[in-house]
Amino acid sequence: MAATSNGARPWPSPGRAWYAVGILVLAFIFSFIDRIIIALLVEPLKIDLSLSDTQLGVLQGLAFAVFYALMGIPIGRLADSRSRRLIIAAGIALWSLMTAVCGLAKNFFQLFLARVGVGVGEAALSPAAYSMISDYFPPRQLGRAMGVYQSGAFFGAGIAFLVGGLVIHLATGAGELVLPLLGTLRPWQLVFIVVGLPGLAVALLMLTVMEPARRDVAGLRQGGIPLPEVLAWVSSNWRLFLAHFGGFALLAVPVTTILTWAPTHFIRALEHAPPDAARTLGLLLLLLSPAGVYAGGWLADLLQQRGHRDAAFRVGILGAVLLLPFACLATTVSDPRLATWLFGPFIFFASLPLAMPPAALQLVVPNQMRAQLSATWMLVLNIVTAGIGPTAVPFVSDRWFAGPDGIGSAMALVNGLSLPLAALALWLGLKHFRSAVRLAAD
Repeated sequence: MAATSNGARPWPSPGRAWYAVGILVLAFIFSFIDRIIIALLVEPLKIDLSLSDTQLGVLQGLAFAVFYALMGIPIGRLADSRSRRLIIAAGIALWSLMTAVCGLAKNFFQLFLARVGVGVGEAALSPAAYSMISDYFPPRQLGRAMGVYQSGAFFGAGIAFLVGGLVIHLATGAGELVLPLLGTLRPWQLVFIVVGLPGLAVALLMLTVMEPARRDVAGLRQGGIPLPEVLAWVSSNWRLFLAHFGGFALLAVPVTTILTWAPTHFIRALEHAPPDAARTLGLLLLLLSPAGVYAGGWLADLLQQRGHRDAAFRVGILGAVLLLPFACLATTVSDPRLATWLFGPFIFFASLPLAMPPAALQLVVPNQMRAQLSATWMLVLNIVTAGIGPTAVPFVSDRWFAGPDGIGSAMALVNGLSLPLAALALWLGLKHFRSAVRLAAD
């Protein structure tokens, strides 16, 4: 156990802390595999279940995100006073089973309900994980620790595209499969089942993680802080939360458009076969997204060590500025090779600020509010990204951009509008964030 500089309760040993982060990253990887595997199945789902692009956008976005976000708040309040590792383990088991259930759906409504179940299960992960990580690492290391955890999302995305493409190829080659009790399964149904069930082993592995002692909870009640007091504290800091929630949610829109509609853009506009599109995007995500997330966390820690209390917001603004040209160009060029080269920095810079929102919250929010306010952040994030990313892109494409390149043009328009607004919101929140960090440190 390494003692803290102020002589307070010692921090957990680095080995124990990084082991916990490793398991949480593994869980995050599986959560993203189960979350976005549907993006690779757009075309067979559209044919077999007679779905429109808008319905597929709902399945990728609103069906998952709204319930993911709404359930996150009560689960977050529970995580602020109960065992976070047990809550996470239960969530992993639920979302894994519901992903497999997606493979049994016969129509839009059944698939919608299964995706709701995936969202509810995944709501248990990140708010509790953010809270645990903040009790494992001192503030000077929090940016990198959050960066490593957030990188799990994109390891998961990359693996989902790579493994998903392979599974689709194998399942398509095998044709329909007849199983006892389940009957005849189409290839896309097998994909859901194959990627969902292994998550149950991760749920068991989560039980090996130590629940860290909560820090800075002196004087707080055993059962947590009453909701009226939480609301009063948030109300007193409303300018900070407006800038944080609005700015970082808009900043996440490009990532959502990549994960939900980039495969379709590669298939339709760039004429990639589905396995090839999955392999190309999977490799780019696997290599560049974790690098971008970690680079953002490293940069935030560096700026903080140099006395910039607003480091998290600065990294967010920098990410928006660097990302804008690539977000507008990557999905509008027609040459497949050039598009692939542009998608590299598009993915890297879209990933750069993604560890900043949870890291910023942990620096200013009292311990026994962290999970529930992280869940509130996830609520705003998912409503914004689900409404603007998966849903707005096909809405814009269906109405204003005809032809096979319509999805790419819609992605460019949606991202080109969201990024300047994100940078403006974060810039307006800089002084409020600095003040909140100063008060939390005193």
